[in-house]
Amino acid sequence: GDSSVALQAQEEMIEMKDVFSVKLKRRRFAGQKKGGTLLGITIFKCMNKEENKLTDCAVHLNNLSEDHCQSWFRHLKEILNGFQNRPKSLKVFVNPSSHKREARHIYYEKVAPLFKLADIKTDVTVTQYEGHALSILKECELQAFDGVVCVGGDGSVSEVAHGLLLRAQIDAGKDTNCASKPVRAAVPLGVIPAGTTNILAHTLYGIKHAVTAALHIVMGHIQAVDVCTFSTPSKLLRFGFSAMFGFGARTLALAEQHRWMPSSQRKDFAFIKTLADLKPEECELSFLPLQILQEDSHEKDRKKKERTKKGNKDQWQKIQGHFLNVSIMAIPCLCSMAPRGLAPNTRLNNGSMALIVVQNTSRTEFIKHLKRYTGVKNQFNFPFVETYTVQEVKVQPRLQSGPDAKENVCLNAEGNYPWNIDGDLMKEASEVHVRVHPQLIDLYGVNTDDLECSQVTCNCI
Repeated sequence: GDSSVALQAQEEMIEMKDVFSVKLKRRRFAGQKKGGTLLGITIFKCMNKEENKLTDCAVHLNNLSEDHCQSWFRHLKEILNGFQNRPKSLKVFVNPSSHKREARHIYYEKVAPLFKLADIKTDVTVTQYEGHALSILKECELQAFDGVVCVGGDGSVSEVAHGLLLRAQIDAGKDTNCASKPVRAAVPLGVIPAGTTNILAHTLYGIKHAVTAALHIVMGHIQAVDVCTFSTPSKLLRFGFSAMFGFGARTLALAEQHRWMPSSQRKDFAFIKTLADLKPEECELSFLPLQILQEDSHEKDRKKKERTKKGNKDQWQKIQGHFLNVSIMAIPCLCSMAPRGLAPNTRLNNGSMALIVVQNTSRTEFIKHLKRYTGVKNQFNFPFVETYTVQEVKVQPRLQSGPDAKENVCLNAEGNYPWNIDGDLMKEASEVHVRVHPQLIDLYGVNTDDLECSQVTCNCI
C-alpha cells in the first residue's frame, strides 16, 4: 500500500493517552464474519465534549499493506496494554428494576459495545432481588476481575460498594462487626447511572450520561474516595458515602411504602406528603470536629498517638434538641436538584464529613432552605441551619411515646428509625456511630473540582 493514500486526509495529531482501541479495517460482504479486503487501521479515541460529556471517535488510517498494518497494529496494542489502570476484565451488575426499568437497555445498547470495542471481558449479572449483588460479591472469585461495575441508581451502587468493602474485610480476616480500621476495597468500582437521582454519578462525572461513565471506566480514570462506616455499639451496619436522618429519611421510608407507584411519582408524592406532615426528630448529636494540625510530621505523629490514647474524649461536642433533618456526607453529593451539591463544602477525598443540622423551624422557612439547593444562594445561611466539618458523629434518637409515636408512620413495630444511606433505606433504633475513612475505595471517575461548572437548574421545589 502506498502511504500517500493516507495523506489525502487532513492531518491530525492523536495522543495515545486518549486512544482506547485499535482495529484492523476490512471490507466484507454481507454475512461475511472473517477475512475481507484490508483497508487500513481504525483508531478509537475518547474526546471531551460540552458539559463534561465524553464521547468516542473513530480515526481511519488507510493503508493496503498487510505487513504495514499488522506491524502498526501490534505496536499500538503494546502501547495500549501499557496503561496500567485500564481494566481488561470487569464484573458487571445490572439492576433491571431501577428508575424506569431502563438499566438493561442502557447497559446493552450504550455501555457493552464500548467495553467490547476496548477488548474488555465482562461477566454480567442481572440482579433478581435486593441483596443479590451483595451475596455474589461475598462469594465470587473477585481476583479474576480488574474492577466491578454497577448499572443502576444510588441504592444499587451503595449495595455494591458495601459488598466490595465487606468482602475486603473478610479477605483480610477482619471482624466484620468491628469497623474502626477497615482495609481498602481490592478493586475499583464503576458507576453507570440508571436511577432517578444518581448522586454518585453526578459527583464523579459532573453529569448523568452513560457513555461518559463508560468511557471513564474504559480509560481507567480512577479517583480515591472517602467512605463512612455506620455502626451500633455492637455491630457494623454498613459502608456508605452519605446519610440523612429526619426529613430525608422519612421521605425515603414513605416512598418505599408505595413501591407500586411509578418511580418519579412515588418520590414526588413522598416528598410532598412528608413536607405536609413535617415533624422534627428529637435526638442527641455527638461529633468530633476535624482537627487540622500545622505542626511538623514528628509532632503530628506524637499528637496523633496521644489523641488515640485519650480517645478524643475531650474534643467531642454535643448538641441536643429537635431537628428536622440531619445530613452526614463524606462526598459533595451533586445531583440535578442540587447542582452545587448537598454538601458543597466537602470533597471526594479530604478525609472529612460534612455534618448539616437543620433545627426545628416553620414549614415556610424549611421550604426556603430546600429551594436554595437549586440555585446559587447559600442554602446554609439560615439561623436554624448549622454546619460542621467532622471526623465522627454519633446520633442517638429519643424514642417517642404516647400519641406522637402512633402518628409516626416511619417507625416500625420495633421502634426503629429510618435512615437514608445513599438512597437506600436502613432502620435502626439504637445509637448510630458514623466514622469517615479516608480514600477507602477507588471509583472510576474524576474529581469534579477539575470539571466545568454544571449549569443544571431545577424548579421542582
